[in-house]
Amino acid sequence: MPSEALRPVTVAIAGYGNIGRQVAVTLLERRARYAQVHGCDVRLVAVCGSRTGAVNAQGFAAASGIALEEGLTGCEFLAQIAPDVLIEAGPTDFATGGPALGYLTMQLGAGRDVVVVSKGALVHSGARLRELARARGASLRISGATAAALPTIDLIETGLRGAKVLALEGVFNATTNFLLNAMMARGCTFAEALGEAQAGGFAERDPSRDIEGWDTACKLTILANFGLDAGLVLEDVAVSGIGDVTPERVAGWKAQGQVPRLVGRLDCTGEAPVASVAVRTYPLDHAFAHIPGKTKALRVETDCMGEILTMGGGPEPLATSCAALKDFELVLEERAGRG
Repeated sequence: MPSEALRPVTVAIAGYGNIGRQVAVTLLERRARYAQVHGCDVRLVAVCGSRTGAVNAQGFAAASGIALEEGLTGCEFLAQIAPDVLIEAGPTDFATGGPALGYLTMQLGAGRDVVVVSKGALVHSGARLRELARARGASLRISGATAAALPTIDLIETGLRGAKVLALEGVFNATTNFLLNAMMARGCTFAEALGEAQAGGFAERDPSRDIEGWDTACKLTILANFGLDAGLVLEDVAVSGIGDVTPERVAGWKAQGQVPRLVGRLDCTGEAPVASVAVRTYPLDHAFAHIPGKTKALRVETDCMGEILTMGGGPEPLATSCAALKDFELVLEERAGRG
């Protein structure tokens, strides 16, 4: 398609750590696809982290050419840029919503679209952000915040359309799944498994949110609220983690032919949804007993479509960045539909 016939779409990335940088790399690599498939001239015009950022009104040609400068960050900076689409990939702060809450409120309030990767603002103020998006006619996409490459929100919103979800349970945290697998399959202690995960770069330096179950609780809350209108707050979720998994408990599970997983579960059969995060065990003939390595999984029980299971994952940060860019393509389609 001739370049003059392409619709320009400007993009900014807020949060420029590992995931934000990978989003920039992949987005710029896919510009030809966006032109061919969506008829869009996608331009990455700004990025910002907590203290630094960069801007190029014509669009950066490659991520390697982005030179960060002090002070180019914050809501005022992004408001001046006014990107058509904001991809938010900053750190998660579910206690206050963090900087992301300000960025998303500003962008949606102006009727502009967002793709969200971090979980904090969605947990803290998800209902308000959804209402703001509806009121302003803007798109709010959240795949990257609900187990990344695993199709969770997609499954509930579109794959199960017309069915009633009775219950769902998910292994949403790759780090804890790796730790439990290492302890069960190779006899590692908790400390040994965690050290291996940190050395491999897929466990955080401070992994407490993963280990204590809060990362899983955040993902479960977002999935329940955005997918099922459950109206949960994080305090509604009964949360426990894997920190008390001992060699003795591991030996007991092995003797019983059971496999442990840290599972977020939502039961929708009562008057109100009941949400929990805890270690659950599964017999060897259950699919959840065979979730390998750092893989994630979701199982959904429905009234008319039976039981649906999805399982998978990919290397990080590529998998999460590509989940965000899947959402970005959905935004491009929605923008075309608005004319």
